[in-house]
Amino acid sequence: MRAVLVLMWLLHWLPLPVLGRLGEGVGSILFILIRKRRLITLKNLSLCLPQLNEQERSSIAKRHFQVYARSVLERGILWWASEARLRKLIQIVPAIPMAAIQSGPTILMCPHFVSLDVAGVAVMFESSLCSIYTQQRSKVFDAALRKGRSRFRPVKLFSRAEGVKPIIRAMREGLPFFMLPDMDFGAKDAEFIPFFGVPAATLTAVPRIAATTGAKVIPVIATILPGYRGWKVSFHEAWTDYPGEDMVAATRAMNAFIEQEIMKAPAEYFWAHKRFKTRPPGEPGFY
Repeated sequence: MRAVLVLMWLLHWLPLPVLGRLGEGVGSILFILIRKRRLITLKNLSLCLPQLNEQERSSIAKRHFQVYARSVLERGILWWASEARLRKLIQIVPAIPMAAIQSGPTILMCPHFVSLDVAGVAVMFESSLCSIYTQQRSKVFDAALRKGRSRFRPVKLFSRAEGVKPIIRAMREGLPFFMLPDMDFGAKDAEFIPFFGVPAATLTAVPRIAATTGAKVIPVIATILPGYRGWKVSFHEAWTDYPGEDMVAATRAMNAFIEQEIMKAPAEYFWAHKRFKTRPPGEPGFY
């Protein structure tokens, strides 16, 4: 793993167009070699985008592997490039909502697009944050990732096992909660909410934490700019009248929003994850 980190550090000096093309080449090879993840990706696409034909879904899947591999190599830029270089590469639209963040508890809801780490860097140009973190298997890589994500400002990272109490305390201390809401972590604290029409175990944490803390929910979407020019981080308007009284309805609205954003850049969503691993009682598995 040390060798991988050294390679990432060396590659981060390359111009982004060179590094991006290199990453896409690696992704094309991995699409062929990693059969298991290729099949998971294709299964997810067949479930979520049945209106497309097999060739269209295969094209999205291959492009997904390309942009995902590219995002891994480009992470070296996020970890080691100067702030000046990053500011040139990250287009923030319309701006980091500091007034909203400073006015009270805030959830920055960031779905699993491959460039989500760019969104975190964009926030930390102006503000510290708190988030949930899964420890990496490699201690060396784990340390590098933690250092890379907190090099501009202090970050409070909590494990999922700690529950929501430390997150709520950090939010009440003024830290926005950078939340990734759309992975399958099992049935605990989740409801089976439609995702592209397919029941998916979905955490209800976004509306529940918003209801508990009175937090505003601001969606953040990170995507790749065309022409290897960098990335775009879009801060949406805070949701109004959210979450309301019905946590399931609020979670359904969240999934509908994520679906809408995925269709703007379908290859950039994290399709290689087993999004439908947990099934309702009595239903067979997809994978």
